Formats: sequence, C-alpha cells, structure tokens
Amino acid sequence: MRNPRTSNDTRLTHAQLLQVMELIHGTDSVELKLTVQATEHRATIAALPLDPVEAEPRQVFFFDTPDLALNRAGVVVRARRVPGGGADTVVKLRPVVPAELPDDLRKSGSFKVEVDCLPGGFVCSGSLKGKARGDQVRAVAARAMPLRRLFSKEQRAFYEKHAPKKIKLDSLATLGPIFALKMVFRPQGMDRKVVAEFWLYPDGSRLLEISTKCAAADAFNVAAQLRAYVTKHGVTISSVQETKTKTALEFYSRELQEKRRSETGKQRPAARTPTGDQARI
Repeated sequence: MRNPRTSNDTRLTHAQLLQVMELIHGTDSVELKLTVQATEHRATIAALPLDPVEAEPRQVFFFDTPDLALNRAGVVVRARRVPGGGADTVVKLRPVVPAELPDDLRKSGSFKVEVDCLPGGFVCSGSLKGKARGDQVRAVAARAMPLRRLFSKEQRAFYEKHAPKKIKLDSLATLGPIFALKMVFRPQGMDRKVVAEFWLYPDGSRLLEISTKCAAADAFNVAAQLRAYVTKHGVTISSVQETKTKTALEFYSRELQEKRRSETGKQRPAARTPTGDQARI
C-alpha cells in the first residue's frame, strides 16, 4: 500500500504512476476516491447536485481486535445494513498483487480485485463478498449470534487462510456502528455516476468521500474528468486524505481500549491503609 502524502501535492509521483499502471492491468475495476476536509463539507454539498433527503442510510460495522491486529495483518472484516432489511458482508485482503492470486479465487463470482486511488496514494485489494440479513447483523452486534454465521463458507475459509492464526473470527470485537448516508448523482459532462458518502461518527466528527468506479482501461481518463469536475465546482481536494475504514477503525479502537482500561481500574482492589502494628513495619 502507498499511503497518501500529507504535503500540498495531491498528485501521484512518477514512480507511483508506474506502479498503478502495472497493478490495474490485473484488476477487475478501479475506484477513484477523494475526501473533502471538514471545513468544506457544507460548501461541497451546496455546490454539487446532492440531495441529502434522497440519501440512502447505511449502518456499518467492522470487526477486529481492540488494538487492530487484524487490520495490521492486512485483513478487513465488515458488515453493512441497508434499507429493506438487507445486509452485505466482506472479507478484504490488502494489499494484494493480482498476478499472485490463485486462479480458483479469481474465478469466484464473489471475489473482486480493485485498486483504490486517492490523491497521493493507492492500494490494491481483494474482496470476497457475501449477503446477509439486517437482523443477523443486529444479532451479532448484540452478541446474540456468533460472528461466523454472518459469513459464507467461502468467506470463512478465506479469513482462515489470511488472518493471523491466533485471531479466530468469533473472537473479534464489534467496532461500530457508523451511520452513513450514500448519495448518488450523475455529473454533467461525465458518462458515469458519482457517489458521495457522508460518514457520521459518535463524537460528532464526520467524513465526506466522493468516488466513482471505472474499468482499468479508463482509469486515467476518468480520474482527470473527476478532478476537473470537482475543481470546477469549487471543491477543495484535501492534502490529507483519510479513508472511511481507517478513520472508523481508529475511532472505535480508541473507544474500546479506553473502556477496557476503565474496567480494569474498577476491578483493581483498593489499597488498604495500614493500621496498628502494620503501620510501624
């Protein structure tokens, strides 16, 4: 993975461009993303043809250890509730090299290889997707159902192969939920839809991401179109790009670890004040 740079230059370096060109030839699609800095959220929503009233609500859950050991190993486990009682799941591995993936996995209809490109960075990931019911996700979050039951046999096998051996699927903590709003629009001059996702975190912070997907062969042309479109409409491309997943994981990791420290402190017996002969020893 190449992390986005934090300078004012949001364009990929020449070396990064060469790496992206090599990667995308073996991918199923490319997703072009950019995040908008918080101070520009209101102006961006006003400038783009976005209608919050028509947005699709979503509830997103991640599953990891409190210290994000799974994420450090390159594995992401997620479930997402959508309107109508449905839900989807994914076990994602990143980074991956498309040419090194086994043929049987590439042939699976549930598996997809995609390059995510952000201003200043990129990552290639392999995602094994599945379907679930919304009530099942709620049951897992309430600890009324084992996590493994959310995922297909194929997803569980994929997890077992790539996750650290000591981290069992059912042992993962629930990190979430994150409430999100998905808005879709078709920009004038572009022949594809663009998605704006607004993620709201429990502490009041928020993240606005604008993205579009395309075939590998169209990636550079579509990237130029998207940049030109948002720039024309006054959208400021932040020099510090944060991903939805990273922000959510770090938020709930801090919360879980603080909660555990607090509980440990409460369980520790209070120190006894020595009296009598003990005080003189």
